[in-house]
Amino acid sequence: MRLLAALDAYLESLYPPESNHILDVDTLCAPNIRFFVARRRGEAVGCGALRIDAAGYGEVKRMYVHPEARGRKLGRAILMRIEGQASREGLKWMRLETGIHQAEALALYRRAGYAERGPFGEYASDPLSHFMGKRIDPRSKPLKSKGR
Repeated sequence: MRLLAALDAYLESLYPPESNHILDVDTLCAPNIRFFVARRRGEAVGCGALRIDAAGYGEVKRMYVHPEARGRKLGRAILMRIEGQASREGLKWMRLETGIHQAEALALYRRAGYAERGPFGEYASDPLSHFMGKRIDPRSKPLKSKGR
């Protein structure tokens, strides 16, 4: 809950409410969500979620690494875990929306093979958003992260 509150505060400091597409805790508990937490010495330091869309693609949601835990490739490890779960679920495409003021997130997604695309699902075009996608092979075994 602390990580989600910190992420919400961060996003609210960058974007107006209509440009924040935040999944609340109740939605994160829905059957189509897989939520992951990275821990260091038992303390939650990062999180991310996979939302499985009825149209057959996965969406990256609620990615966040606490500022004190950054620089340890935790964002990459969480993203790999999300993609691995999507692959096990048989999904072929990953999609995401992130804001234009999140340079680190954009760099992470681009390094992971995500490319710019148009809005998807219920998203509308927004000058404060980047929409990205990536094809994944549902038959492949994801690489294991060495994150600790």
